[in-house]
Formats: sequence, structure tokens, C-alpha cells
Amino acid sequence: MPAFYKRWFYRGKLALVGKMLSKPQPKPITFVGPGSSGQLSQAIAQFGVRKLLVVTDKPLRELGLLDATLAALAGQGVTAEVYDGVLPDPTEQVVNDGVAKLRQHGCEAVLAFGGGSSIDCAKVVALAGANQCAAQDCIGANKCKLPALPLFAIPTTAGTGSEGTCIAVISDNDSHEKSGVIDATLIPRAAALDPELMRGLPAHITAATGMDALTHAIESYIGTFGNEETDFYALAACRLVFEYLPRACSDGADLEAREAMSLASYYGGLAITQALVGYVHAVSHNLGARYGVPHGLGNAMVLPHVLELLKADATERMAEIAVHAGLGSSGETASALAQKLVDAVWQLNRDIGIPETTDVIKAEDVEELTDVALAEGSGYPTPRFFERDECRALLERLRTA
Repeated sequence: MPAFYKRWFYRGKLALVGKMLSKPQPKPITFVGPGSSGQLSQAIAQFGVRKLLVVTDKPLRELGLLDATLAALAGQGVTAEVYDGVLPDPTEQVVNDGVAKLRQHGCEAVLAFGGGSSIDCAKVVALAGANQCAAQDCIGANKCKLPALPLFAIPTTAGTGSEGTCIAVISDNDSHEKSGVIDATLIPRAAALDPELMRGLPAHITAATGMDALTHAIESYIGTFGNEETDFYALAACRLVFEYLPRACSDGADLEAREAMSLASYYGGLAITQALVGYVHAVSHNLGARYGVPHGLGNAMVLPHVLELLKADATERMAEIAVHAGLGSSGETASALAQKLVDAVWQLNRDIGIPETTDVIKAEDVEELTDVALAEGSGYPTPRFFERDECRALLERLRTA
């Protein structure tokens, strides 16, 4: 199909997606601040839940981070079974193992405890469990007849914002290609943003997940699906990240910074639920699928490159972010402010230790990576479609010489 017609085809598909996402989305009841995970445990009991599956990973369980929550649940009369088999970028099999445990113990609700991978896994466990199906059967938009089981979330990183979205991402067992599961009932009923649980998060993970939150905020704001509500959340998230991420990286015990970053992550999640993302994710997802590059790190490295390419197409929107985040003043030209945003992202990456290049990208893979990134990017409401040579050059710049 010639490029001209292909672009009209993709824009037509996007228009249909935009119409579906334009409906108001539910939002979780949110408890915020030190000790909020205990408040959520109390609320779960108040909702009448008596048998709960907790979805998490082994490192978090072994560190004892889950202990207080389990004790709080038990104190409220809630029996909690723990599935700790979550791995980064959970595969369909990881999800199906969780569904098997849910059925084995007759659990009536699901609590996600952990980072984005745990929350994504828990979402699909709750949906597949309710529909008596496998993870594979949930892939796509609104594929299941029944709503997900009641779902709750306690994020332990500040990045994905998955506690506020109707989207989960799971990977193919063999190819590790990522696929989306979209259903309004994947939005948790309630969530706790507890900075105490993030106190010991290493600086490099704090940095990468924080840049993930910034990427969500920026891509949702400069894309074409944004509305007054998503813009409101996106701008707030941008300001919080620029102000508090360096503090959270330099002092993990800074609870004010941790709480601010957890809010930035949540706001970013609320924004992308309707506004979606863009080419940063299109490139980063495929670096993760092929080489295992952590999602937040991939987003952080790709973000300034994409902004450089889009600053002529999203000048006004980028300028508005710059002013709101305190990177410039409204008296400056929009083009100058857009450049200030790009420069600020580069500087923030340097300040928190994000590398500019990676040695995992192989020269012989660049052409195929270009193809898959462009294909994925065509499904997002981007300010414009990238040309092939632009995307290829971006990947080449990311490669360590």
C-alpha cells in the first residue's frame, strides 16, 4: 500500500479507537501517603472480600515488603493467598499460572502488589479468572464478556501508573512480543500510593520508572487524543517529575519526593488511559521484546530523541509543558520553549544517570526494529507519522559505537 493511502488507513483506524476511548473512564478510590496500604487493606474488608489472591514477585516477598499488608488483611478477616510468580514483562504462562492459583483457592478478588509487571499480571488474572479463560483469550479490546473480578493495587514503584489504567501488557511465551489487553474493568476499584513501600527502591530503578511516568505525561499531552481532563493530569505529572525525581533518586528516604513521584505516576496513568502514548513507547516496547531492555529505561533513552523529531509538529504543546513545569516563561517564543523542554529532558537524564546509548542493539537488527517500531507507532495518536529514515536514524543514535 502506498505511504499516502497507508497513512489515511491508519488515521481511520485511530479515529475508531479514539471514539471508543472518549467515553469517561472510572477511577480507583485512591489512598495516598505513608500507611495508605493499611487503609486499603481495611477498605478491601469493608467491600466484603473474604478470599483474596495477592499477585506479586518473589524478590518483594523475600524482602518482607508484603508482610505488613498481609498482616493488615488478616487483621480484617481477609484470607490472602499469595502468587509470587510474576517476572518482568510477564508472559501468558505467568498469567495463566496465577489464574490456576486463583481457581485452586476460590479467590473472589485480586490485589496487585508490586511494579508495573505485577499490576499488569494481576489485571489479566482478574479478567481471565472471571471469564474462565486463558490469558491469550483476553488480548485485544473488550474481548471478554464478563467484567474482571474486583481488583485492587498497591504499586511499589512510581512509573507505570498501571493502577489507574484500563490497559495491561503481557508477552508471548516464545517470541516475547508484547500485546495489550484493554477493558474498562481492568481499572482497580481502589489503590494505595504508599511512599513507605518505595523507600528502599534503588536509585537506578527510581530513575527509570520516574522517566516512564514523564514519558506517559508528555506523550499523552502532545498526542491527538488528549482532552481537558487528560491534559490536566499530564501537566501536573510533568511538573512533579521535573521537581521531585532528582530528589527521589538522590535520597530514597525522602518521603515527600517519593509521594510526589507516586502521584506523578498515577496522574500519568490517568492521562494515557484515554490519550494513549506515542513513538517513544513504539521504540521502547520493541527494545524490551528483543533485548529485554527495561521499559522505563528504554523510554528514558528514547524520549529526548522523539521530542527532537516532533518539536516542529508539537511546538505549542511542548511549550505549554515547559511553562507549566517551570522550565521557561510564557513571554518566550513557543519554539524556544519547546527546545527548553527537549534540553531539560536531556539534562534530567544526565542528572539521574540514564545512559544516552546502549550496547544491546545489533546493527543487523536495525532494519527489522525500524519496521516493528513504525508499525506499532502507526497505532498511536502521534502528532505525525515518522518517516522510515527518521526512525532508523534514531535507532542508530541509540547504539553504542
